Order: sequence, then C-alpha cells, then structure tokens
Amino acid sequence: MNKAAGPGLAWTVQHAYRGSEFFRRKIEAAGVDPHSIRSEADLPRLPLTTKQELRDAYPFGWTCVPPEQVVRIHASTGTTGKRTLATYTAHDLQDWAVMFQRCYEFAGVTAADRVQITPGYGLWTAGIGFQAGAERLGATAVPTGPGNLDLQFEMLRDLQSTVLCATSSFALLIAEEAQRRGLSERLALRVGVFGSERWGEAMRRRIEQLLKIETFDVYGFTELYGPGTGLDCREHEGIHYWDDYYLVEVIDPASERVLAAGEEGELVVTTLRKQAQPLLRYRTHDLSRIIPEPCRCGRAFPRIERLKGRVDDMFKVRGVAVFPAQIDTVLSVQPGLGSEYQVLLSRSEGRERFLIRVEAAEATASEPLSAVLRQELGVRPEIEIVAPGSLPRTDRKTKRVLDERG
Repeated sequence: MNKAAGPGLAWTVQHAYRGSEFFRRKIEAAGVDPHSIRSEADLPRLPLTTKQELRDAYPFGWTCVPPEQVVRIHASTGTTGKRTLATYTAHDLQDWAVMFQRCYEFAGVTAADRVQITPGYGLWTAGIGFQAGAERLGATAVPTGPGNLDLQFEMLRDLQSTVLCATSSFALLIAEEAQRRGLSERLALRVGVFGSERWGEAMRRRIEQLLKIETFDVYGFTELYGPGTGLDCREHEGIHYWDDYYLVEVIDPASERVLAAGEEGELVVTTLRKQAQPLLRYRTHDLSRIIPEPCRCGRAFPRIERLKGRVDDMFKVRGVAVFPAQIDTVLSVQPGLGSEYQVLLSRSEGRERFLIRVEAAEATASEPLSAVLRQELGVRPEIEIVAPGSLPRTDRKTKRVLDERG
C-alpha cells in the first residue's frame, strides 16, 4: 500500500466534494463523510464513478475549479457513445507533461532524439500529450499528425526521426509501407511509443521486425489526463503506472468486489492531485491485473499487466461470451499467421455465423485453427485465411469486430 497516497487522497476527496455538486451528491448519497477518507484502505467506502455519469454531467458538471482556472479543454473520441469533456488547469497540464516525460525516459528517449508524433491533434488528447512530454524532456518534437504517409516518410527520411509515436494500427501501416517502399534500412528509428488501443504480442513482433525498433506500450485515457499515465519499461513485463499521481484498484466487473493483487478484473482509478476534474474510483472498463512482484528493472513504480481488453469489448455468440483479446492470444502463438484479424458476426435463417478472417503469408489449414479457438473460446468459429495486407489498415484505432446481426 502506498502510504504517501494518504494526503493526496484526502485532498482529492475534499476538493471534489467542495468543488462539484456532482461529486457532493454522490458522496452524500453513499453516506460518506469526506473528511473520513484518509488512506487507500478507505477507498472501498467511496462510490464508484461510471463513464455514463461523466457523460450525463456534460459539459462542466464534474469540473471542480472556477471557470477562470480552466486553461484547456479536450474530449474523448466518442467511440463508445457521447464524448466526455475534459478540463485542465495549468497545474494539471504540467503534471501530465511530467508523467509523459517519465514515459519517454523509461523508453530510453533522451534530449538528443527527434520524436515524430503521428496521433491526432485537436480535441483528442493524444497528439498534444506526446508533444508536451517530448518538449519537457528536451527532445525535438516533429508533430506530423495522423495519416499522409508521404509526409510521414519525408520527415522520417529527411529529419532522421529516431522515435515514432503512433497508434499501434498506424505503426503497423507505417512499418509495412516502409518495407514496401524499400525504406526500412534508410530510417533512423530506434524506439516506438504506441498506445490508444490494446495491441498484442503478434503486432508488437511484426512492427519491431519490420522497423528494427524497440516498442513500448503507453497507457492513458482522456478522463485520466490522456496518454502518458503509464508505460512498460525495457523489461516489457507489464506497464508501470505513476502511483504518485493516481491509485489503481481492480474489481470484479459484475459484483464490484475489490480483488486482491494478481487477480484479473476491471481497473478502477482515483487521482491524487488532479485539480480541474479529479476522479473518484472511476471504472475504466479496462481489463488487467496488478502485478504484485517487483519489476526486474528495479524501479519502485507498481505495474499492471498489459491490457487484456475492455469490459465493453465483449460480445456474445451462440450464448457464449467472447473477448477479442482471447482471439488475439490464440492467434499470436500460431506459426505462420500475421498479426491482423477481423471478426464478422452475422445471422442467416436464425443461425448466427461467427467468422474470423486471419492474415497469413503462406498456406495455413483453417480446420486445426478453428479447433484451437473453439477450445479457448468455448464456441467454434469459421476461419478464412486471407493474404497479408488485405485487412483494413488505419491511422487511428482498428475496428476488429463487425457485428451485422442487427
């Protein structure tokens, strides 16, 4: 337990209670005296906060500072519903940059690097978060933004960028295009910092092989500042998170019971110093676990396992609950397969069809793969082997599950 978290937690609860009617009502409805929350042991007494509640408080219902202290506004992508608005004080932005600088340092990035930043700018938190951390570190930021492969390669070649920041999907597209253009040996890249979506080991191996770089998985989401609130170190055995800025619990998504370290469930976060929009036991929907053992890198920051997926990623087919991460795990260890796959759910004459399209560079028998997946998922899919590069590539987040059942 992080004993130093006590003062930050006590301040956060009282700040949220004083600054927002939204939090005041939640805390009072739970029958909690805000002054009685003093340590991590008190966390389970606080009510959980959901994404829907934050959406319902749109636009400023959970902002806890006066309007004149808000210096920036961002918003979530809205991929799972109405956008969630995020407000920041100057101090919040400074803290965010400090956290992201820490991410770069964990990845071995220094002031001597040129950091090419391809995530989107604007209301989305991604691009500006990557840039602020790089500039605070003293590295050279190259904010190319998303898309436009010709521009990306012009900057990669002419400026000899050494660090690539991207969604994992766009990083794969760049890696494959670099190979197609015969540019892989002419680039100076050595590090990739990728996030904004869950990505598996197969995609990591593919990108690293094509670009000849070491990749790092960055964690974060709009409600918790943005990207940069955690990163896997060079041991690549879980994501370190910054427990001097926020606390992590893991709960059973169904019962909401707090789970012990090591047990897999839904991540719940509580901020310790966020001013404009503190979070109190916010349900992230991310599935992971706290790794109880210390990291071999020797750093004291705790770790969570790389994300297994999201609670709301789950789909049911023929009465069986399936997470895309389960499919990814199986496919990533099958020889001869690529990193990309797509799930197609449809219905014909009352029967559900469960089809998985998988890229493979050489002939691969579909029947054994279908049997392996059935053993893992509890339901047998049809398998369609497709040529490498034939599934969609994007500069944002890849949509892997297409549900056409109506």
